[in-house]
Amino acid sequence: MGQVEATTERNIAAGAEDVFDALADYSGTRAKLLPEHFSEYEVREGGDGEGTLVRWKLQATSKRVRDCLLEVSEPSTGQLVEKDRNSTMVTTWTVTPAGEGSSKVVVHTTWTGASGIGGFFERTFAPKGLGRIYDAVLDRLAAEVEGKPGAGR
Repeated sequence: MGQVEATTERNIAAGAEDVFDALADYSGTRAKLLPEHFSEYEVREGGDGEGTLVRWKLQATSKRVRDCLLEVSEPSTGQLVEKDRNSTMVTTWTVTPAGEGSSKVVVHTTWTGASGIGGFFERTFAPKGLGRIYDAVLDRLAAEVEGKPGAGR
């Protein structure tokens, strides 16, 4: 069993605080950012960053659906960590300023993969698939925050 990692990043033409606030808004904005790979989205506790408990199903492939129950923490400024209670999966969102009126968003997911030949294929293909899914989330995030009043603060 090996560690599987997927990282996706994007520069967004909006201030880091606005971008972070959109990502941390699990009771509002976050649901609008999720592509068709996510279903059964439900905020169970909290709803704004630290202390949020959120559930969704993630269908990364036609055969693989993860039932995720995520605890959200904010270990440092500009960082959201989503730890899945149902698996070893941890997703970290990091938002940093990237020049005047823009920010850089990095999403990094890790989990313990399967062993054997299945693990080989998981480590080879899962990061690419998850990267495509998070590209879609970042596209929607950019569309949500770019050009909004206050963007680029």
